[in-house]
Amino acid sequence: MSESLISMEGLAEGVIAGIGPDLDPLADAEDAAVKNRAKVGSARPSALLYTYGPGSIMDLPGFSVMPAGLDDWDKIWARRENIPSVVEPRLLDVVRLHLGKQVDSLRPYPWQPKQGSSSKEGSDLGVPARVFPQWLRCTGCDYLGPLSRFHYSNTHPFRPDLAQFAHRGCPGRGGAGSKRGKESPAVPAQHLLTCTNGHLDEFPYNLWVHRGKGCAVAESPDLKMRDANLGKSVGSMIECSACGAKRGMSEAQGSVGRDKLPQKCRGRHPHLEMYETKCAARPALIMMGASNLWFASTQSIIVMPRTEAEEKGVLAARIRGEIGMEKLERYQDNLATIRDFADVRKIDVTHLSDPDLQAIIDAILAPASDDQREERLAAWDPVELLVPEWEYLQRPSLFPKQQNASGLMVTEMSVAPELKPLVARVVGVDKMKRVNAFIGFTRLDEMERAGDLASRLVKLTRNGRPTWVPATEDRGEGIFIQLDLDRVAAWEQGIQESQLWQAHREAHRRNFRRRFSETAKSVDPDTRLPAPRYWLLHTLSHSLIREMAMKSGYGAASLTERIYAWPAAPEREPAAGLFIGTTASDSEGTLGGLVALAEPKRLGPLMISALRRAARCSSDPVCAMRTPSDPEDFLHGAACHCCAFASETSCEKANRFLDRRFLLTLPSSAGEQAVGYFGGIDEL
Repeated sequence: MSESLISMEGLAEGVIAGIGPDLDPLADAEDAAVKNRAKVGSARPSALLYTYGPGSIMDLPGFSVMPAGLDDWDKIWARRENIPSVVEPRLLDVVRLHLGKQVDSLRPYPWQPKQGSSSKEGSDLGVPARVFPQWLRCTGCDYLGPLSRFHYSNTHPFRPDLAQFAHRGCPGRGGAGSKRGKESPAVPAQHLLTCTNGHLDEFPYNLWVHRGKGCAVAESPDLKMRDANLGKSVGSMIECSACGAKRGMSEAQGSVGRDKLPQKCRGRHPHLEMYETKCAARPALIMMGASNLWFASTQSIIVMPRTEAEEKGVLAARIRGEIGMEKLERYQDNLATIRDFADVRKIDVTHLSDPDLQAIIDAILAPASDDQREERLAAWDPVELLVPEWEYLQRPSLFPKQQNASGLMVTEMSVAPELKPLVARVVGVDKMKRVNAFIGFTRLDEMERAGDLASRLVKLTRNGRPTWVPATEDRGEGIFIQLDLDRVAAWEQGIQESQLWQAHREAHRRNFRRRFSETAKSVDPDTRLPAPRYWLLHTLSHSLIREMAMKSGYGAASLTERIYAWPAAPEREPAAGLFIGTTASDSEGTLGGLVALAEPKRLGPLMISALRRAARCSSDPVCAMRTPSDPEDFLHGAACHCCAFASETSCEKANRFLDRRFLLTLPSSAGEQAVGYFGGIDEL
């Protein structure tokens, strides 16, 4: 199993970077008087990409850490002479569009497989992280204080889960005085401050309990955090041991509580160990485990067979990433030297003539205008990543008979008679490779709620201009199902005129207007509402995922969707299809149980069964007739956890834009009747 180590930077005996002298545990821990080993945990690449990337908070058994920015990852990669890269020009081009032309490569996570259980290959690699929050609470006496007041231990070579901070000399809650040698474990203080610009800071407990002033008795008083309600940190009471002042954390909640918090954000980025001096946003209270603390912004593609031009792009990407822009600029007129560099890096350029090689070098070094990039980014639509995949799947004549260099192996399947004419095509994807890149993150609002503006992405490096970003490669299988485009277009035209669609449109507008964060105010909500065909295919995808999980041998949470649904536009043909797949980032692929369902004799009955299940819900008739009306602003209709919702690992839209009435004609309130694409249940 491929797991990247999580290792703390700058950690010595009870000392954390920024508080005391630095010690790099990956290099020096074995020589320390007391061995504080670097490894504190591990995570799968997919978790590091979507859940625990730079700037997030990873909850470990004893404390929590925050993966550091890419500047610190560079120090880890510097331990390798040759840095591996993930070569996929189509994805790299999108990353460069969002982050700038200086990005020259995609890199895997710093991990290396071991030859044996006792071998030490890769022990010097890992994802660097820092302890955060750095205010802890003693579980024995409720003492609340900064990290420097606690003792750190991580001495067991094979049990990183035992690493913890402890309060030495803890007197306990009885207050009878310190018991010599007694230690009580400490846990993170849960309260934090954040803002819409992505800053994150410790909660100012000292100022809070003294209502914005200092303690009248002591300059640095000891604080206590006592639980007013067990298990509810937001109900905690902060108490000053010196002057006896008390204040509950419940006062900091909501819009009223926000007025009692500091009105100016300090601009802190703990993952970069830096402060930005200018931040006009107001801070808000957020809990450490809140779901809106960190939203990953990622881009992914399914690797398709490349054209000749794309192969040249791959070669250019390798030259740029492995030789480096500095050497290319210095030796751009000395092709012999560049050929030598390529030979050392095992980049085959022997088939290129000097003019062809020079053309590639010139293209790499060609200056790109920031204005042009900004203009292109403003007009960019995420659908652009899906268009090449859709176009390839429309040309069966290009399908390879066996797996090719792209890692893709697909087979055109017959459509089951019971699915005609509503289903036009079925393609079995026997083998595929998906590449995912992490381009940044936001707080409080997801990227799509922030206008898809790159300026809303929190910086990954201190200068805000990374030269590489983390990426993963997943391999797996799946099924592609395409509906009849003409029938979908005719059905969509009828739906757009229905009262049901108007109700969804108004609910979407209300939802956008009521965002707690200020970042969505300039966004036209109608531009973010997917077309009815997306609702149709999205709901169908969820129904199939539920059914396929019972037939394929994979859990429902292991199946993911990829929806190809957009109306005709001047720059692209219409699309109406879905792909359900399963991938693994730590193996050579999957077992074939899913693609086997693409056979007509299996897919036909399976799809009919899925539609029949979708026709009924244990929450009906409430679910079947659910339509948002003012002041409601939910983004689904006849869909709930009983019938259509999927796990967050499966759904690309967080269970939004679902309605079973788009699939099938269901009983509805007067005036809200909609004709389902697949008709009524009696027609199945």
